[in-house]
Amino acid sequence: MGRLKSIEIMAKSLLSSVLLVTVACAAMGENKELRFKEGKTAMENKQDPRFAEFPTLHVVDHPLIQHKLTTARNKDTGSREFRHMLSDIALIIGCEMTKLLQTKDISIETPITPMTGKMIDDNGIVIVPIMRAGMGMADGLHKLIPTADFAHMGLYRDHVTKKPVEYLFKAPTIKNQLFIVVDPMMATGNSAVYAVDKLKQVGVPAKNILFMALVVAPEGMRVFQKAHPEIPVYAASLDEKLNENAYIVPGLGDAGDRLYGTE
Repeated sequence: MGRLKSIEIMAKSLLSSVLLVTVACAAMGENKELRFKEGKTAMENKQDPRFAEFPTLHVVDHPLIQHKLTTARNKDTGSREFRHMLSDIALIIGCEMTKLLQTKDISIETPITPMTGKMIDDNGIVIVPIMRAGMGMADGLHKLIPTADFAHMGLYRDHVTKKPVEYLFKAPTIKNQLFIVVDPMMATGNSAVYAVDKLKQVGVPAKNILFMALVVAPEGMRVFQKAHPEIPVYAASLDEKLNENAYIVPGLGDAGDRLYGTE
C-alpha cells in the first residue's frame, strides 16, 4: 500500500507540472513572426519610471511567476523548494522568451485525420547556465525545450574586486543556434557582461543571444545595457538596488548557496 501511495503522489505531482506548463504558455499567447521583434516590454504599462531607462529589459509580470518568486525570496524556503521555484519560473519566462521563434508547417496524422501542424523552424537552441546558480534555472528551461543543447560557463565573483573570474567554458560547435544565458541574479552586471562577451568571442552573433535572470538590480542592468545594448534581458523582477556588499535588495540572498544548501 505504501508503494501505491507513493506512485499516486508522484502522478499527482507530474499532473500539476503539466498543468503549470499548459496554463503558463497559453497565457503568454502566440506570435508567428521571426525570432525577435521590437515591441513593448511586459511591464511598460506599469507606472514605474525606471523601465524607461531599460528598453531591452522584459519583466514577465505573470501571477504564477510572482507567486513563485515570493516563495523563493522567503528566507524560510528550503533548498528543495527553492530549486523547484527557480525551475518553474525559468520555464514560464521561457514561454515568453521563445514565443517569437519561427515555425514551419508539417504534415502529420492524428488518430482521426491527416492535418498540417506547426513545429519550430530553427537552427537549434543552446542553454548557457552561469555556474553554479544558473543550473537551477537551466533545468526548468530544458523541461520546456528538451531538444536544447548545453554550454557551461563557470564563473565566480572575486569578493574584493567584485569582478568575475572564469574557471570553465564548454560549448558545442557554433552553428547559428540561439544561445540563452541563464543566471538567477544580475547584481553588478559584471558576470552577465563577461558571459555575453565570451559568447561573442567564440563566434556567436549578438542577434542569437538572449539573457534570462530571476531578479535584476538597476545598477547591474545599467552596466549590462551599456556593454550589450542589443541583447534582450528577460527577468521576473527589477529590484530596488544593490547594498554595500553588492547583493540585490530585496533580492533572495545567495542563489547558489540556497540552491545547494551550502554556505
